[in-house]
Formats: sequence, C-alpha cells, structure tokens
Amino acid sequence: MKFYIGTVLLLTSSLLAQTPPLPDLYAIPEDLVIPPVTEGAPSAGHRVRQTTAGWEGTEVHHVLYLPRDWEAGKTWPVIVEYAGNGGYSNKHGDVSHGTVDGSRLGYGVSGGEGCLWLCLPYVEKTEGTKQNAIKWWGDVEETKRYCHATLKNVCAKYGGDPERVVLAGFSRGSIACNYIGLHDDEVAKLWCGFICHSHYDGVLTSWPYGGADREAALVRLKRLKGRPQFISHEGSVQATENWLRSTRETADWTFVPLPFRNHTDAWVLRDLPERKRLRDWFSRVVEKK
Repeated sequence: MKFYIGTVLLLTSSLLAQTPPLPDLYAIPEDLVIPPVTEGAPSAGHRVRQTTAGWEGTEVHHVLYLPRDWEAGKTWPVIVEYAGNGGYSNKHGDVSHGTVDGSRLGYGVSGGEGCLWLCLPYVEKTEGTKQNAIKWWGDVEETKRYCHATLKNVCAKYGGDPERVVLAGFSRGSIACNYIGLHDDEVAKLWCGFICHSHYDGVLTSWPYGGADREAALVRLKRLKGRPQFISHEGSVQATENWLRSTRETADWTFVPLPFRNHTDAWVLRDLPERKRLRDWFSRVVEKK
C-alpha cells in the first residue's frame, strides 16, 4: 500500500511538473492606448477628472470619458467601472493602484467609440473630509450615493441612456459588481448588464469586510434577476461557475477563462479572441430593442 501511494504521488508530481505554465499577457503588444486624464470640461475623445455637485471641497472625484464620436443631442450606452484594490503587485509585473485613473475595461470594450465610460470611486469618510478609497469599499452608503448622483448627472448632461448602463470592474471592482451594484434594490435597478473580471462576490469568503460570506452574497445575487453577466478570470472561471451553479439561481451568465497568468485588466487593450467575445456580448446587451 505504501509503495502504491508513493507511486501515485510520484506520478502526480511528474504530471504537474510537465504542465506548462500559463503564458504572460505582456508578450502580446497592445493595440489600444488609453487617453491620459486631464482637467477641464468633457469633450469628445478626452478623459477628464470631475467631482459631482454635493462633494465640492472634498477629495472625492471620478473620471469621465466621452467617445471620439460623441455628439450632443444623441444618446449613448454607458459603462460604469470600479477599480481593483490599490497597493497590489505580483511577480508577473501586475500592478493595481486602486484609482479611478487606472481602470481599463471600459476603454477596451469600446475601443474609444460608441459609449460613455465613467470610472467611479469608492468613497470613504475621514476626519474633516471625504476621499476616494484605495482599498475596499470605504463607506458603502456614501459610495452608493455618489454613484446615483454622478450617473444621473452624466446621463442628463452628456446623453447617457439610463436603460443601457453596464457595470464593470476588475478584481475588487469585479466583486463590486454584486457587492455594490446589487447591494440594495435601488442601486440594483441601474444596470442592464455586468462585466466581472477576476474574482466574484461569494466565491472567496475570507475577504476582510462584513458581508463577504456566501449567505450575504446570495441575498445580493437574488437581485440580479436574470440579467446578463460576462464573467472572466485568468486561468479558469471554474470556481465562480461552481459557486453560481450551487446557488440554483438562474441568469444569463457568460463564463470566459483567459489563457494567461496575469491578474490584470490590461488584456482588453490587446487583440484577443476573448476581447472580441466581450465586445460581441456588450453589443448584444446594449442593443436598442
């Protein structure tokens, strides 16, 4: 028996040793360059930093991009995006600063045309002021309040279509698609679809915040009510798919594994089959009925 077990262990180790590591995303050149963030009034083809009325005098801010083909008087779909946690880096060269400036999904989906791209902050309250939270959720109620006010303002001023708003996020932002985006019935009404890249609310339960458990995540998930979600992850999406299937909830889920080792949203800046799938999915979700 000992010999048999030892033989199995040796064979397993040998097979694992022969499994090639996932390739590095950065070996593939980018075909998109995101415009830098500037100050000033929004205009076609530019990303600008803004603060919504009611938060003047604080450090809270978001970033808005109007597409190159933007024209006043027209209506446009909107991608609202939340960033990953800041202070993150790994041995593969993946880095996340946790800022509204650093998000990339929205630009990769649109290629800079055809939709508004709004990168929102998580808002935390500190002594005497409010500011963008670089890690986790800040004050959830304040974060939701800023989301409601900013999205309403952007739609009214720049032609965003409230019926065609997709919520997107990477890492912390991917979890936020449900944790923030489905946090209550009112905020859940804002979205027609979700792009969740790398992590998902309810899969890991050891995150350092209240409500990370599966029971709470399931309450949020029930607010999805069948709407489409594009769910991707480096290497494999099996853990997320297993969790969602186990809940017995039903929705329009699209599971897409990325054949790379990198924990980053930079894959959307490259000409990949997975990006084409995401763009096709987005076109379907925001198509006018």
